[in-house]
Amino acid sequence: MSANNKISVVEKIGYSLGDLAANLVFQTLVTFIAYYYTDVYKLEATTAQWVIGTCGIIGGVIFSPIMGIIADRTNTRWGKYRPWILITAIPFAVVIFLAFTTPNFSYNGKVIYAFITYLLLVSLYTANNLPYSSLSGVITGDMKERNSISSYRFVAVMIAQFIIQVLLRPLVLVVGDGNEAVGFEKIMMVFAIVSVVLFIITFFTTKERVVSQNDIKSSIKDDISDLLKNRPWIIMLFVTIFIFVTLALKGGTYVYYFKYYVDNEQMAIFLNDIGFISLIEWIQGAWPNFRWPDEVDASAFGLFNGSGIIMMIVGIQFSKPLADKFGKRNVFTVFLFISALFLLAFVAIPPKSIVIMFVFQILHGLSYGVTIPVLWAMIADVADYSEWKNRRRATAIIFSAMILGLKGGLTIGGTLVVSFLSAYGYNSTLTVQPESAVFGMKMMVSVFSFIAFLIPCILLFFYEINKTMESQIEKELKERRN
Repeated sequence: MSANNKISVVEKIGYSLGDLAANLVFQTLVTFIAYYYTDVYKLEATTAQWVIGTCGIIGGVIFSPIMGIIADRTNTRWGKYRPWILITAIPFAVVIFLAFTTPNFSYNGKVIYAFITYLLLVSLYTANNLPYSSLSGVITGDMKERNSISSYRFVAVMIAQFIIQVLLRPLVLVVGDGNEAVGFEKIMMVFAIVSVVLFIITFFTTKERVVSQNDIKSSIKDDISDLLKNRPWIIMLFVTIFIFVTLALKGGTYVYYFKYYVDNEQMAIFLNDIGFISLIEWIQGAWPNFRWPDEVDASAFGLFNGSGIIMMIVGIQFSKPLADKFGKRNVFTVFLFISALFLLAFVAIPPKSIVIMFVFQILHGLSYGVTIPVLWAMIADVADYSEWKNRRRATAIIFSAMILGLKGGLTIGGTLVVSFLSAYGYNSTLTVQPESAVFGMKMMVSVFSFIAFLIPCILLFFYEINKTMESQIEKELKERRN
């Protein structure tokens, strides 16, 4: 069957809904899981970190390549990867609800319950999302269509990110009537139900078209040998690690940055000048049960994240035409470097310059947004490159390595946040932090994040799949498959 059919808008939207479903959970884990376990579920911080870290390594890092091998060797009438989206939908939804339920157990019982449910949640996320990501590499062999699919997909991701980073905390307070444990349980139950519906839509609206003659004949040894000889794959693995180190590092630091570095009085003036405070008061007048966090820094933090996410969505719209014209590697490198420069600029922004902070966040979001779909489209290209070089296709194991890089990067970045705070003298018991700690927070969202974005830009100079090679690979694989 031809692997280069044009893909309908319905299929692109249907595919993107799967990432919307997954990211309602993933973004919650990235943004709130530590807060949920320590402040809502009431685990000690060290215990919470042990649960999160251990389960993340087992269910995310270790299980990812195993799941990749399994998915690549799955053969059904519906394809290799689509069945896993359907099979895991309901179990994943059930565990979403259970993981955010606070049982009336003893402390040790709650630790055991948290460990079991979080391990199941991370493992089922891998079993669902790895085949889902791999599906993008076999829906079509047309690289322009692949760019388009990635653009649709990551608009959905940004919508989920906006819902979680900007709206989740107020929604939890509203539906829980101030009780966050009840609020999280109710909201996550809704997310679980919605995810099942969206995964089913993804399953029925997508189709696997890319089939290699030899992709079911390779051994595990062959797959691993191909990976280790695949230089673009090795480069993309480290690119992915450093990208997500940066996202975790700056994302995990912003809450401290707004709480301890940014001037509280100027934040209040800024929120009042843009009409935000009046808007919240109007909503509360019309909806008495509506609750919004009282802290000024929490409101500014939410708006700051929201402005960046909105501009990322705008940036995504430029991704496909730019990648089609100039090639994925060039577009990704240039715009990642530009976005890194806007991060570096934060080192020079005074604590009272709220408007400038938001301007640079908007510019960073716009430029980084261009790169978001390109990253995953490039990984799909690496699967094509492997098939082109070795005449064997192992899409899922290539994507599993990227998922491993993603989880590894987030783990490293999250650990760096805690390590840097400690090294710079942060003390959680103090309402006013030492100057060294505040300086460290500024360095983490600027210089250190810039360096972690700069390294992928350098690595991509050695990435050989340029626009010319993209066309060559696409043409030759099309001839083989036909």
